[in-house]
Amino acid sequence: MPSPERFRVALPEDVLDDLKARIGRTRWPDPSPVAAWEQGTDLAYLRSLLQYWSDVFDWRARERELNRFPHFRALLDGVRIHFVHVRSTHAGAIPLILTHGWPSTFAELLSLVPLLTDPAEHGIDGPAFDLVIPSLPGYGFSERPAQPGVTYRYTARLWHRLMAMLGYERYGAGGGDFGSGITTLMALDDPAPLIGIHLTNLELSPSLGPDSSPVTAAEQRYLEQVRHWDEWERGYSSEQSTKPQTLAYGLNDSPAGLAAWILEKWRSWSDCAGDLEAKFTRDFLLTLLTI
Repeated sequence: MPSPERFRVALPEDVLDDLKARIGRTRWPDPSPVAAWEQGTDLAYLRSLLQYWSDVFDWRARERELNRFPHFRALLDGVRIHFVHVRSTHAGAIPLILTHGWPSTFAELLSLVPLLTDPAEHGIDGPAFDLVIPSLPGYGFSERPAQPGVTYRYTARLWHRLMAMLGYERYGAGGGDFGSGITTLMALDDPAPLIGIHLTNLELSPSLGPDSSPVTAAEQRYLEQVRHWDEWERGYSSEQSTKPQTLAYGLNDSPAGLAAWILEKWRSWSDCAGDLEAKFTRDFLLTLLTI
């Protein structure tokens, strides 16, 4: 198995020029006839953000920040997978692989690096970790597999192979959203190397079959919340799961289309109380979008 190769984030200048040109040629729709964000991404907000993306946002500065971390790419199952690998300076550090979800990138997890690799320096009474933060297949700087059906289970197997490639025999795993499903399957399918897992959400719903315990009141409230969420927030998943190629033309061709599709979810799913920039800086959001 080939060893991982060092990787540096460096977008070609013509890619950035093309991005600005596409933003400038955006063909905007009419405003929604209802309240802002009620039918989707707000027109005024998106116009303001895209102007910032084109005229103010400094991708080269963001590249320099990203490249402060050691990046690598490894060939796994014929696919080049990008990952950040930061070893703690503390003896006995626990290896830990962290997985992002959709709509996100590895960059969302980088703020955890100093806290987990050197917790004492940040006033945290806890163990230190060696961190492995991969990009999901087809996300960011990881190649998309040629075959369909890139599932939790497929990616879980890749992550076990990646950790073995890096020389780790025992390790922890954590993740959220799609990363939560992958982490769960890492533990279910191949638990032997795992010390433990940490999930920010239950991506795989528990079975409610005939042998299940009676549902508690708290579980019933949870199931009702899931049903409400499915009714109002699940539409994106049906399209991406069944006809992704149709959606790909608009998302790949239009920065405005990509931003509208992704930022609506960041607003709806985060604890920003309807104000994205109360929780996330524009530079952070645009780093995700640019990647």
